[in-house]
Amino acid sequence: MKDRPSTSSQMIGTVLSGRYRLQAKLGSGGMSTVFLARDQTLDRDVAIKVMHREMSEQADQLERFRQEARAVAKISHPNVVAVIDAGEDHGHPYIVLEYVEGETLKQRIARVGALDPQEALAYAIEIARGLTVAHSRSMVHRDIKPQNVLIDPEGRAKLTDFGISRQLEQDGMTATGRVLGTTDYVAPEQAMGRGVDPRSDVYSLGVVLYEMLIGQVPFHADSQVGVAMKHVNEEIPDVQQRRPEISAAAALVVERATSKDPDKRYQDVGEMIDDLSTALEVEAARAGSSTGEATSILDALPPPKRKLSSRARWSWLAIALLVLIGAGVLVAVQLTGNGELPGAGGGALKDKGKPVAIESATDYDPEGDGEEGRDTVELAVDGNLSTAWSSEHYEDAEFAGTKSGPEPIGVGLYVTTKSPASPDVMIVHTPKPGWSAQIYASSGEAPAEISEWGKPVAEVEGASKLEEVELDLAGNKYDNFLLWFTKAAPDGEGRYAIEISEIKLTES
Repeated sequence: MKDRPSTSSQMIGTVLSGRYRLQAKLGSGGMSTVFLARDQTLDRDVAIKVMHREMSEQADQLERFRQEARAVAKISHPNVVAVIDAGEDHGHPYIVLEYVEGETLKQRIARVGALDPQEALAYAIEIARGLTVAHSRSMVHRDIKPQNVLIDPEGRAKLTDFGISRQLEQDGMTATGRVLGTTDYVAPEQAMGRGVDPRSDVYSLGVVLYEMLIGQVPFHADSQVGVAMKHVNEEIPDVQQRRPEISAAAALVVERATSKDPDKRYQDVGEMIDDLSTALEVEAARAGSSTGEATSILDALPPPKRKLSSRARWSWLAIALLVLIGAGVLVAVQLTGNGELPGAGGGALKDKGKPVAIESATDYDPEGDGEEGRDTVELAVDGNLSTAWSSEHYEDAEFAGTKSGPEPIGVGLYVTTKSPASPDVMIVHTPKPGWSAQIYASSGEAPAEISEWGKPVAEVEGASKLEEVELDLAGNKYDNFLLWFTKAAPDGEGRYAIEISEIKLTES
């Protein structure tokens, strides 16, 4: 290539390294311009990121650019835009990338507004999967935003632009001192110029999920610095208040991912994927579109909704069966709710209200030694899904042989609200599904015996990882809400126990 001015318009038609013919400008940033190009050797379209001449003359910026090529070249994943080649031609460093024909996630949100919840959760799962691979190689992206997510014609999300990513230092943190990234999505520690780690990407992904669900970013200010300071000082607005039809499961993912304290966020992206998958299953069941594992649900969504990359695609017959099964589940939930014990777990509820403030959590074991995991009971209301209250461990799921007396056999956990309330829904997260329970409510001081609680207001049979249980309180207000466990879940070691990572109450 002959030496020539490096403006993007003048570079059209240039052939880099005798192979890549630049055909059109796709976009430009502060460091580089991205072109659509033709790989004349393999006869295919590629995207080429060409570093600006003035930036390439700065040693530190040139090293950043080369680092991006080296870093992403190590990643091979369906949800990451692949690096094909890299080189330099007459002072023009460049990176050759997989060409993804489609639109950015930002463009999609601008075009359609708030996304369908299933679509938003599917995109979040795919972005998170791409991040998992990067984080496994000790890379922090540091600029997760919808502008850096490409949506291909099949609806697959692909993460791109690792231009400001950093390899983790030996202490597990990236170097401090500079704020990089887009402030609409920046983690508080990053906004303050402190060290970042994979949890910073978790925060940014949580903000992206918020934008997909609501249709706009959470914070606005007169300047980028003002937005950054809001990420440092203000809580992300509640998703369900902005869009009440969103499930509590999806809202809780946003809430935990965007915690100001990194220790209260998901500690790795894999944890976040687990909760995103659960939320997707809840949204699919509520919509009556599908049921089962998250991957199956994603496969069943057509391209206009979402379609997740995987090794196998469901046939149209399987999709039809999923829809029919989903409808059956909804009917079953409705029938259960009409039984003697109102309410049922499983997330088929239509509306959620505002959170009810919880003052404390208390273990409850009237027929045993009076204590049941007292040391960990507050972990059930600490807002952190990675911590959990645990009961004692039992040899039998029904507690047989360990408790006796005239009272019903079981163990319990109750929460006390800051003021009397009449919640519509109790939301329960558990890392060990399979237990069964009755739910009771009382006013004033919590009753000493289970028989003094009156009739149950709801029931859960064979709990899943997330239960959204409708309560029948007839408009009455109560202070205490008891989960009375009548059956424990397998603990994986041949015994039985109950673990609860979070209890929440909401009212309309």
